Amino acid sequence: MLSDAANYDELRSRFAWRLPERYNIGVDVCDKWAAQEPDKVALLHLAEHGTCTPVSFGALRDESNRLANLLAAHGIARGDRVGILLPQSPITAIAHIAAFKLAAVSIPLFVLFGPEALQYRLKDSGAAAVITDAEGARKLADIRAELPGLRHVWSAEGGPGTLDLAAGMARQPAEFAAADTRADDPAVIIYTSGTTGAPKGALHAHRVLLGHLPGVEMSHDLLPQQGDRIWTPADWAWIGGLFDVLLPALHHGVPVVARRFFKFSGEAAFDLIAEQGVRNAFLPPTALKIMRAVPEAERRWGIKMRSVASGGESVGPELIEWGRRTLGVTINEFYGQTECNMTVSSCARLMPPRPGIMGRPVPGHEVAVIDQEGRRRPEGQSGLIAVRRPDPVMFLGYWNNPAATEAKFRGDWLLTGDVGVPESDGWIRFLGRDDDVITSAGYRIGPGEIEDCLLRHPAVQLAAVVGKPDPQRTEIVKAYIVLKPGHAPSDDLSRELAGHVKERLAAHEYPREIAFVTELPMTTTGKIIRRELRERARAEASAEREGHRRS
Repeated sequence: MLSDAANYDELRSRFAWRLPERYNIGVDVCDKWAAQEPDKVALLHLAEHGTCTPVSFGALRDESNRLANLLAAHGIARGDRVGILLPQSPITAIAHIAAFKLAAVSIPLFVLFGPEALQYRLKDSGAAAVITDAEGARKLADIRAELPGLRHVWSAEGGPGTLDLAAGMARQPAEFAAADTRADDPAVIIYTSGTTGAPKGALHAHRVLLGHLPGVEMSHDLLPQQGDRIWTPADWAWIGGLFDVLLPALHHGVPVVARRFFKFSGEAAFDLIAEQGVRNAFLPPTALKIMRAVPEAERRWGIKMRSVASGGESVGPELIEWGRRTLGVTINEFYGQTECNMTVSSCARLMPPRPGIMGRPVPGHEVAVIDQEGRRRPEGQSGLIAVRRPDPVMFLGYWNNPAATEAKFRGDWLLTGDVGVPESDGWIRFLGRDDDVITSAGYRIGPGEIEDCLLRHPAVQLAAVVGKPDPQRTEIVKAYIVLKPGHAPSDDLSRELAGHVKERLAAHEYPREIAFVTELPMTTTGKIIRRELRERARAEASAEREGHRRS
């Protein structure tokens, strides 16, 4: 834990990792507090109908023990993969904690994934079990035949081909001897889209939570403080929701507000913060932009928070100033990715912010801007943002993909795939992606999976996907399509193709714009030159902005 310090330099100079050899996330975030203060509130669950249900650490311990016993009784053992297809709710936290205690490997899965996205991740990971709800059970029923290794599906709400989760847990004892795991033992696989081809599963060890803590604490102005209570609209299926909010907060005994938003709105976010006394929040830039659009928010709610952290995209000076007026805090930017997260951050409590510059290396992490040979770039000269190994927050590797793991490194430097500029005093300015990943509404989206999905539509001959600049989402997904003979461009076909992706992959991945073209730019070896399409999309966005300005 970062202790109070006068400034960043003092904090960094006296920081040292103290990583235990034996460590289990489930015991740390649950049993530790349950033994000390069993009635201490761990979660505050907001249901859609407005009720708020507190969940104590004691209840979290008992229920996760029951679930661990249930999994073990059905043959789920150390190293087995367990998919968790659930929204923000107590059972989601319970499921992850139970898997950790069992020394199984949890796989967070986004509830808006379509059947193809789920099938790929469950098959690639060799998941033996899934814990879900009725909505997830219906999706799994359609693909169960393609997943011979999936032995059990438990549902909290019933559904085709499922086991009754509540009844099964009720029959199990509330005592469970958690597995004695090493800090380096596998704990979780979080899938992330790459630039081409299929998504990759980033395998993390139990130590990943400890590796996150300095960055989380710094981005929240030295979390925890008396009275802290945290919330994020980010789904717990992503590293930003699970390891930037839920698990670090439970580690520190900070209550977490859990609420599933079927559709995020600024008004609902302000209501939640005010009504639940939220003092700390991780708000992605898109959420901040949506909240900023709410008229007279400062007068209507009068919110004064203690800390707001934001990451995934750059936060500009306008949002920083809006945050000071409306939320009562300076928004702290942080940086990381699924493979190696929370390695750079700003912290208004320790250093004056520099809007537009994402931050400085978090104590305990060596972050630099390097060239292609792994040499540090001089101040003011751009290069590749990289993190040196070993590092406790760094992934063990991509699941069953040693070639991709090797390609992620340049010597001992993990390449983030982002371009930055080293500034004075160790600050790092983020410039953009060095590859084809699309950053949209806080999500990082690889084009390969979307292109493969589009190519399975009977009308599509060729497809290329790029990010098009967008004032609210940073980028939107834009697809350039070459149709097969006998098919003609139309608005109806555009809507059909968008729905084709939305239903099969995820709601945040579908192309919001589709351009029908007669050919795509190709290399002599037949590879699509996405760079040319990105330049075309940027020119289109620029022309649209100019048109709006003139009108």
